[in-house]
Amino acid sequence: MTSFLTKDFLLYNETAIALYEKAAKDLPVFDFHCHLDPKEIWENKPYKNITQLWLGGDHYKWRLLRIHGIEEERITGNASDWEKFEAWAETVPYLVGNPLYHWTHMELKKYFGIDKLLTPATAKEIWEECNKKLQQPGYYPRDFINRSNVAFIGTTDDPVSNLRYHRLLAEDETFRITVAPTFRPDGALFIERPKFIEWIAKLSDISGIKIETFEDFLKGLQQRVDFFHENGGRASDHDVQKMVYTETTKQEAAQIFAKRQKKETLTEEEVLRYRSFILKELGKMYAAKEWVMQLHIGAMRSNNTPMKEKLGPDTGFDSPGDGDVAEGLSRFLDALETEGSLPRTILFNLNPKDNPVLAAMTGNFSEAGVPGKIQFGSAWWFNDHIDGMEQQMKTLANVGMLSHFIGMLTDSRSFISYERHDYFRRIVCNLLGEWAEQGKAVNNIEFLAQMVRNIGYENAKRYFLTRKGGTGNGNSTGAVKGHTGAENDESKTAL
Repeated sequence: MTSFLTKDFLLYNETAIALYEKAAKDLPVFDFHCHLDPKEIWENKPYKNITQLWLGGDHYKWRLLRIHGIEEERITGNASDWEKFEAWAETVPYLVGNPLYHWTHMELKKYFGIDKLLTPATAKEIWEECNKKLQQPGYYPRDFINRSNVAFIGTTDDPVSNLRYHRLLAEDETFRITVAPTFRPDGALFIERPKFIEWIAKLSDISGIKIETFEDFLKGLQQRVDFFHENGGRASDHDVQKMVYTETTKQEAAQIFAKRQKKETLTEEEVLRYRSFILKELGKMYAAKEWVMQLHIGAMRSNNTPMKEKLGPDTGFDSPGDGDVAEGLSRFLDALETEGSLPRTILFNLNPKDNPVLAAMTGNFSEAGVPGKIQFGSAWWFNDHIDGMEQQMKTLANVGMLSHFIGMLTDSRSFISYERHDYFRRIVCNLLGEWAEQGKAVNNIEFLAQMVRNIGYENAKRYFLTRKGGTGNGNSTGAVKGHTGAENDESKTAL
């Protein structure tokens, strides 16, 4: 049985079809946030089978397998790779309405040329065909990246990383794609976690700064920001489970740090005060480097305690929280703005109820010459589906400016997840086409096509790579290899 993926999939009007063909189909990918392993890109080793490429580490799929009633042995346990793939094939037919139903078949078609529904009846045939191709040239990690027309990859990296593989990739003249590190300082921010003191020791070793005092700690963080910058880093990322901000002095933060170093128990208020201070200090470091700061807000993590103890965090037991966002976010951004140190910032929310809050917040802080300085990020995680993407863009358009939106990211650990960009672009084309044909927007194909290009690629490239007094050109600055950070003059296409 062939799949449902026609040429005009998700394109429900003539204008949408024209926009996709003219502007979206061959657009490069600027994937500014993902969880790919740079070591795997550098080593470029073939995968043994489709399970290792497709299901390993993918907690999106694990979660759905559990909902379908699949036993853990065939999800993260000791079952064979074939048994795990078979479990996914058993689950997929029940996913109608879920984006993974679409992504699964889009990836099979795009990367393996398989235009069949994945079912228990087709599982063995698809398994064998994929595995045969995975051993052939053209199906290695770098091949998937190249075939996806990727120009830029922003990985997610611990500050204590030595960035060895980023440096090797930057020096590799045979690989044309920029792979830039993203500074993810969870170890520094979550002072209450059991491994905090251990992480401080790692920071001391990697930075070459003996960390005994709070001042030493701040110097260690600054050294790592400098190191990431020297190696192409131009962005940070933060897991902000609850957006609470309390103005805290350096002396207060130092006292809390010293208390934790003595392994004393901290109060919830102390944890929040410490985190507020460190997040603000990091924001100032980012602003000085002209980095982008990403805030992923509202994940309620590891809800299932027995499964966390068995499998660890980030294994598919997270969901949206419902805490207040507006006041804490406003106080945090305003504290940086007041000191003249607010970096370009992307706001992501996991609870869709916060869409209007974040979309409106972007208009509170702006800077002349920096279009869309504060961004309402694309529909994230549990919102990463047709309805979620449309709602995010409609809310942004209603209270902000969709034209400056920096668009899609994969947030994935898979080398074949780039079809999510095509998915997103089809939704953008359909939305704009619908507005045009309903008389809600100008029906000018050239203008709308450039809007698609901007949202799909150009805005993100400009946002991440443009620098004051320059364009950010050159590989050492984190610019796209073979591309420039300069603004595309076509982005100013007139009506």
